[in-house]
Amino acid sequence: MSEVHSEKDVLILAIESSCDETAAAVVKNGRDMLSNVISSQIKLHTLYGGVVPEIASRKHIEKINQVIEEALYEAGVTLDDIDAIGVTYGPGLVGALLVGVSAAKAIAFAKNKPLVGVHHIEGHVSANFIEHKDLKPPFLCLIVSGGHTHLVMMKDYGEFEIIGRTRDDAAGEAFDKVARAIGLGYPGGPKIDKAAREGNPHAMEFPRAHVADSPYDFSFSGLKSAVLNYINHANMLGEEISVPDIAASFQNAVVDVLVEHSMLAAKEYGVDKIVMAGGVASNSALRAGMQKACEENNLEFYFPSPILCTDNAAMIGAAAYFEYIKGTRHGFDLNAVPNLKLGER
Repeated sequence: MSEVHSEKDVLILAIESSCDETAAAVVKNGRDMLSNVISSQIKLHTLYGGVVPEIASRKHIEKINQVIEEALYEAGVTLDDIDAIGVTYGPGLVGALLVGVSAAKAIAFAKNKPLVGVHHIEGHVSANFIEHKDLKPPFLCLIVSGGHTHLVMMKDYGEFEIIGRTRDDAAGEAFDKVARAIGLGYPGGPKIDKAAREGNPHAMEFPRAHVADSPYDFSFSGLKSAVLNYINHANMLGEEISVPDIAASFQNAVVDVLVEHSMLAAKEYGVDKIVMAGGVASNSALRAGMQKACEENNLEFYFPSPILCTDNAAMIGAAAYFEYIKGTRHGFDLNAVPNLKLGER
């Protein structure tokens, strides 16, 4: 599908509420971010060591109208200027998703605007279209977040083939669990990244799991268990553990597997572009490892700025635009689908 801009710009008001960020944005033609407002709940959930779904939902209800108004104000537009409403309808926490979906449906109904439901992961991939104005499919994409680790061929806008996925923990989930075990707390990803800078990535050689029948699939639960066993063993012997060394060695094991699988897939599928997306895509070691491997293999490497890696609505606006010009429309029966699969409608 070629990108065709009509003479009139297409403005999408996008809403994202799949987990613990309440976000709204206005995106023009799928590439230009006119506003991107995010109300984060991290401080609130840090008290509990992770996201509490019921609290997240209540906070979304408090914030949703406010962030939508702010996004419109920052973009210098009104609801009358908007061409369509884009919203994440899955995957995610069902109560959290429902807040965004309900708000989007209400606006679409009240203003008689088209409604476009967006897959959260398609949004993460589409963040790269905002960051890199000339990037076009096809390309290979590594999606790494708290809930997802996918290796995907993006054949065209909105067209995906999943070639690898995690069999158990997502990479971000493993980061959170290991961070908790070594006393760094929540959110685990940024805290392990920071601690690892002071550590030796080869202090412990933790296992790199390979799934026998699926070379592109991932498994991080064995690695997580190995780290926990190492800590328990040291505690039993009364030995002091080095938090930076554990963080660096664990992170190194995760990065090795993610980079290795991506390079293997790039060769087999004959792609010349690798794109990274999702919260863990802002990890400095992963970026450096992927950059080095791409240079060695003559591949172009794309990734978004940290603000576009975490959950945000601008990425949803980009994805919604490409769905909108393709003719995707949803009715007012659109519902939250917490386990929505990529490619499902």
